[in-house]
Amino acid sequence: MFEQLENMDEVAAMLLVLLWGIAGYRVGRLVFRPSRQKLRKSARRSLRFIWFCALAVAGRLAVAGYMTSYGWDYGSNRMILAVPLLVLPFAATLALSVPALRAIAAAEPGDADAPTTPGQRSAAAAPRLVIPVQTTAIGALLGLYVVFVARPVPPYTRYLIGLWGVLAVGTAVLSLRQRMRQAAQGAGAARRPRLWARMVRFVGTVAAVALGLSGTLSYAQSASRLPGKLAMDSSPMDWGGGPKAMAGMAMDHSGKSVRTTSVTNLTGDISGTPDESFTLTAKDSTIRLASGKIIHGMAFNGRTPGPELRVHEGDLVQVKLVNHLAGRRAGVTLHWHGLDVPNAEDGVAGVTQNAVQPGHTFTYRFRPHQVGTFWYHSHQDSFEEVTHGLYGALVVLPRSGRPQGLDMTVLAHLWPTANGVRTAALGTSDRLQRRTVAPGTRVRLRLVNTSSLESGETEPTSFTLTGAPFTVSAIDGTDLNKPTPLRQARLLIGEGGRDDLTFTMPDHPVRLSDLQGSASDLVLRPGGTGDGTRGSMNWPAFDPAAYGSPASTPFGPHSHFDRKFKLIIDDRPGYYDGKFYFLPTINGKSFPHIPMLMVRKGDLVEQTFVNRGHAGHPMHLHGHHALVLAHNGKPVTGSPWWTDTLYIQPGESYQIAFRADNPGIWMDHCHNLEHATMGMVMHLAYEGVSSPFDIGRDTGNKPE
Repeated sequence: MFEQLENMDEVAAMLLVLLWGIAGYRVGRLVFRPSRQKLRKSARRSLRFIWFCALAVAGRLAVAGYMTSYGWDYGSNRMILAVPLLVLPFAATLALSVPALRAIAAAEPGDADAPTTPGQRSAAAAPRLVIPVQTTAIGALLGLYVVFVARPVPPYTRYLIGLWGVLAVGTAVLSLRQRMRQAAQGAGAARRPRLWARMVRFVGTVAAVALGLSGTLSYAQSASRLPGKLAMDSSPMDWGGGPKAMAGMAMDHSGKSVRTTSVTNLTGDISGTPDESFTLTAKDSTIRLASGKIIHGMAFNGRTPGPELRVHEGDLVQVKLVNHLAGRRAGVTLHWHGLDVPNAEDGVAGVTQNAVQPGHTFTYRFRPHQVGTFWYHSHQDSFEEVTHGLYGALVVLPRSGRPQGLDMTVLAHLWPTANGVRTAALGTSDRLQRRTVAPGTRVRLRLVNTSSLESGETEPTSFTLTGAPFTVSAIDGTDLNKPTPLRQARLLIGEGGRDDLTFTMPDHPVRLSDLQGSASDLVLRPGGTGDGTRGSMNWPAFDPAAYGSPASTPFGPHSHFDRKFKLIIDDRPGYYDGKFYFLPTINGKSFPHIPMLMVRKGDLVEQTFVNRGHAGHPMHLHGHHALVLAHNGKPVTGSPWWTDTLYIQPGESYQIAFRADNPGIWMDHCHNLEHATMGMVMHLAYEGVSSPFDIGRDTGNKPE
């Protein structure tokens, strides 16, 4: 609903610019009416048109006011900036212009065909009649700039000064022009400029506007280009209301400054002989979907998805990455999505390591201390490499014991096929899959969304399970407390997110449906025929905030937080690295201008996300799991909900919290990887930690 309101408000803002522009033009031309009768008729028409404009203003105010019902953060830019720019000139129009127009319209006609007198022309050209209407048009234009182009976030001081300055200058220029026109009316009959003069003026105005716009866009494009080399510690910093330290320094408990630790030293305990050892070799690959569609992609060990890595809690895991991709700059890394490994092993090019170039290797070592469903993927040129196949499943099992029954990982993906059309598949199957499962078998489906949705999509991928009651036993690798059976529920899983579904196999088919596609379903059946039924997009969405039973947590909504960060998600038209996009933004900025969120080890950190943009965003924090405290201002009432990839739809807000217990410099970004390529990337940095790595086109490191 929120995105529809937002679209209505933007359309209303555009309509008001058009309507008030016409109104301003009409009242400005009153002086050129040649006869008394035509002047009176034109004044009446202008009055009717202004009343029509007034209805549009009322509609705009109603929509903007309703948007604030979602919360002040959703409508503050409109109510503080856009609305006053429109309402105050409009009030002046009602107070000054409308009575003057009424006086002209109600004047005695006398000889209707007689030419207008100098006094009548002077009244028609009076600034108090014309200027309020034209100023309202300027205010409407500035309001459109606020809601569609700039979309500013608090504090608004700079915008208030700038916008009201523009309005004041515009009003002054129009007033001077109108006073000169009024003074000229006493010299004789007002004449419209000749056609050729009007054409010259029109062409000149259009040329000047086009030249100014072209210059502005050219400058914006050039200024948006990212530097060839950029150090991670060059970003601005946000201390979240907590104590600060000098850049590159930290404070010990006595208050003395100490030198920083490099991310390369944050390895954790990796000594000893590996309990599990793997080699993953990245190569270019021709991927054939079940339907026969061909993708020129990439693969680990010749398989897409890559080999499933199953390890045990606490084991020392070693993974050797070998890069055999073609191309001089075809670097690759391995990121363990959702697994809170030490920072040195996080696998982010330009942040925790350099991208592994063709012909080179890199070895990761870590001990997983979480049990659950995760996945791995390249974090170098991620949108390109993950979309084209460099990903796989990672499952951490308990230290002892083996899974009972059927334990199956399902990776949902959108493959880029011909003509820009993407194909939904489970793995590489874009056709119905069937698997025989004996009745009574305990089934766990580990469902992973490895896709990146197209820009502008507001809801995450929907999945349904039909044929048996099921529970969502885990979200993002963390078990839920006392989950209850579900039927006819639509599971919304954001890009990068994971849900574990568990059920007991009945004596009839069970069907998992990816509602992005019409054919990429999985059917489990006890044998024979029958494929079950698909779920429906009309089914109610599963709400994790009210699912399961409460349990104790190490902190909660009433805890004292050492740092608090409010992150307003939005979007606007603009350039990023020389390309024009509808840019997603965080607090009005794009990387590298989004401040690093600075913390100290041990801090309890609160993050509040507010999405007032047009698209949904799965926000993924590396190295930490956060506890969801509230959704849209309402506390979580079900099981404790821990997440590392939180999907935030337009009009939604979330309050989450985490303990800063894993030092490093961590990505915190939208996992719609196309959005990340547009700069929707920030970092969580611990005071006292630095990175020796750089990003940029000259470095070979492109984390997104």
